[in-house]
Amino acid sequence: MKYDLVLLHAPSVYDFRKNPLLAGPISDVVPSSPVFEMYPIGLTSIAEYLERNGMRVRIINLANRMLMDENFDVEKKLKKIKTRAFGIDLHWLPHAHGSIEVARIVKQLHPETPVVFGGLSATYYHRELIQYPEIDFVMRGDATEKLMLQLMNQMKSGTSQFGGIPNLTWRNADGQAVCNPLTHVPDNLDEFDIPGYRYAIKSVFKYKNFLDPLPYNGWLQYPNTAILTAKGCTQSCLICGGSKQSYKDNCNRKGLALRSPKKLVEDIQFIQRFSRAPIFILHDIRQAGRQYVDEFLERLGAINLKNELVFELFQYANESFFEKISRVVPKYSIELTLETHDEKIRRYNGKFNCTNDKVIETLKSALKHKCSKIDIFFMSGIPHQDYPSVLKNVDFCEQIHLACGEDKRLSYFIAPLAPFLDPASPAFENPEKYGYKKLCHTIEDHRRQITQPSWKYMLSFETDYMTRDEIVHSTYDAAKLLNDFKLKYNLIDKKTYNEVNKNMEKSLVYIEKIDRIMELPEEEKAIGLLMLKEEMENVNEYSICGKHELKWEVKKNYANFLSLTAIGLELLATDIAVNLKQKYKESMQWIGKKKVSKNLN
Repeated sequence: MKYDLVLLHAPSVYDFRKNPLLAGPISDVVPSSPVFEMYPIGLTSIAEYLERNGMRVRIINLANRMLMDENFDVEKKLKKIKTRAFGIDLHWLPHAHGSIEVARIVKQLHPETPVVFGGLSATYYHRELIQYPEIDFVMRGDATEKLMLQLMNQMKSGTSQFGGIPNLTWRNADGQAVCNPLTHVPDNLDEFDIPGYRYAIKSVFKYKNFLDPLPYNGWLQYPNTAILTAKGCTQSCLICGGSKQSYKDNCNRKGLALRSPKKLVEDIQFIQRFSRAPIFILHDIRQAGRQYVDEFLERLGAINLKNELVFELFQYANESFFEKISRVVPKYSIELTLETHDEKIRRYNGKFNCTNDKVIETLKSALKHKCSKIDIFFMSGIPHQDYPSVLKNVDFCEQIHLACGEDKRLSYFIAPLAPFLDPASPAFENPEKYGYKKLCHTIEDHRRQITQPSWKYMLSFETDYMTRDEIVHSTYDAAKLLNDFKLKYNLIDKKTYNEVNKNMEKSLVYIEKIDRIMELPEEEKAIGLLMLKEEMENVNEYSICGKHELKWEVKKNYANFLSLTAIGLELLATDIAVNLKQKYKESMQWIGKKKVSKNLN
């Protein structure tokens, strides 16, 4: 075999290049496009861990390759691959269609090669997924690096018995599904690179392809990076599939699994060797406690920090927190998802459970202590929120802005909860209790839903307060008001203002056209939608905010080419040493078996 494992990332809808789609604002506030081409960081940590143990692993971001090149031939690409197994992520549920379609193609081209699924959504739907003939294994849980190595070693040995691998769902020789107990839940992540940037850079040189592992479209022009502080969560947000309760129910995780401050700072130092773009610190670092935060900041203060850091906030932060950051971080930004202006709804939903005065106090403290940029996100479609409440979010933006002296470091966004409710979230598990009408239940339900022609029809839910129509129209109405607000306070220029308004007007026209087409007989419906396809594509990105509003100003994206080359060669040398050691170990095992066999004879 040329490879031991090839990890594939599929687009949300496999044939997105052919199907008509009005994606609207479902991806406006994330780096990915509506194809959701950004793969989960777990792919890199699995790849890095396996390669560190002598295996050959490739990551191929099929979604991004298809997005970058309309003539990219997926089947031609996959047909040439010789590998012991394929891995396909189903972490985010919008990939329900694309991931299974890619699995089908893989099985048609390589019928004897096992296909392994993994990710939070795969974990949740493992019993359904194993019923698909294209899927041989589902690896459950949120930290499966060691388990994937165990699985690959057993495949390599030729066994067909996998009962000893925790967290694994598989089919036995009789074709019956077997669900091994989910008992592998590590509480420390220091032995893993999350994300595995060392692997990503090495793979470019090792496998002589820099396009396949690119994280998302445009990464070369704007190479944002991130480091993960923890798996699990301390928060109990009703709509989040990564909440405390969701992790407990879905992954058997009862507490945080942390990466130590020492490892985080080592990651930052490594990233600085090849990138000058912002580094996102994923999750609120305060989850791990004051001692953890103090150690992390103390270690940051001891290095020559060159990159901007972006911190997430889950709850109110006092002035001393920002004062500590500003002392050791030359440039930093903040992201917080308020979701709503309504204090009662925030308290009910679990996010930023404090008064609006406390929210403003948090922002003022950050601005006072040299925060470079603050992104504030609001949502439509959350529990107990009605149409007028969505619009009032913009009033709160103005209240914040005036209270903070009209500071232009503040940026405001609104986006829908779309397209799906997160599986394992409290709202998904108990929709009636938390004010939702759930329209999708099974994996097939979601596969059908994601292929619908507009984001209105993709929505997998309605609420007690709003229908899908009302969620859609309240989103656009609030976005229009927010656009007006941004122009009024010179947060955007006239050109951006006009572009956003124009895109929203077009989107609403297409939504109405699609509504009419959906009433037609099937044959006429297909023709009508195809006629709209090309027209709609230009409003499928940044339909409710400006293209550059979410970006940080970076004067120099990369450290330098020589540094990148040096890193690649350094990592290749380490990789060669690892592989030589592995081959020596295998040779010794073979010689040992031969001696035993000879003695027995």
